[in-house]
Amino acid sequence: MRRRILTLAVATAAAGALVVPWAEPAPASTPAAAVAPARSVPAPPARSVPAARVVTHFDLAKGQLPENITLGPDGTAYLTFAAARQVAAVDRAGRTRVLATLPAPADGGVAAPVLGFALTTGIVRTADGTLYFLYASGDAASTGLYRMPPGQQPRRIAALPAAGLPNGLALDPTSRTFYVTDSVLGTISTIPLAGGAARVWSSVSALAATGFLGVNGVKVRGGAVWVTNLDQGTLLRIPLRQGRAGSVETRATGLVGLDDFTFAPDGRVVATLNGPNTVVGIDGDGRTRTLLTGADGLQNPTSVAVRGHTLLVASAAYTTATDPNLIAVPLHHR
Repeated sequence: MRRRILTLAVATAAAGALVVPWAEPAPASTPAAAVAPARSVPAPPARSVPAARVVTHFDLAKGQLPENITLGPDGTAYLTFAAARQVAAVDRAGRTRVLATLPAPADGGVAAPVLGFALTTGIVRTADGTLYFLYASGDAASTGLYRMPPGQQPRRIAALPAAGLPNGLALDPTSRTFYVTDSVLGTISTIPLAGGAARVWSSVSALAATGFLGVNGVKVRGGAVWVTNLDQGTLLRIPLRQGRAGSVETRATGLVGLDDFTFAPDGRVVATLNGPNTVVGIDGDGRTRTLLTGADGLQNPTSVAVRGHTLLVASAAYTTATDPNLIAVPLHHR
């Protein structure tokens, strides 16, 4: 498989630049009979499209690289800052407040698989304001799922394998179960909302890495667990069969650099393509349409969220190394 090797430059406040390999592999080939390939839709006639606006710029030198996002009912965006090992809140006016910083492991994070630095990743907010998030440190004593009630310090409620990279996090409120993707081990695990032992829910080959990172973003919707695979460039749907994993359905392919995603009010999937520096919409037939590009201010988009008809996009500037930011844009015009 042919792939490009990009350079991830993460500036840290304490120790200059940390250089980490960031691979952007071409998607693995899949039998044509098994999936419907993603197809580009011709551009519509020229029209006036509301411009994206930068809600706020983050501090690259402090490792404020937004990896994942969840929203509060008042419009606050809660983010994980990967290289800073932090959880932060950004209000509608763009003011940023750091809520917690996870301790660095004794080795500084160099044992973290593939990336070589400790990072906070997936994040979920529940109705009572509690934040749940993942920490991938390469250290068995700290890698796992954390809970942080309002005004309190985070506490680990489930351990996860230090040899893996827990990345995406989603909550099924019906079963009160978290679904956690591991991009290195190629698994989806479940953890009870109250915490406890993590159990591997699926480890099929469609989740595997093929050179860099595999299964990534995750959402629970319509009786199924939806995930992306960065290396394979696929959007997958796995039905929930009385809590067990059904057969994998491939909903879109050919999405190089596919990171995280969300669902728009009209049912479309809106997804980030990290290396290609774009955000795309994916319809029910797997057809894709470009919604945003670097010209709109994207800097390696990592995650997206929808507030009403506004799309919020977090960009970590992993390879552009220029301007990590949070962008807002009206979605219904795109």
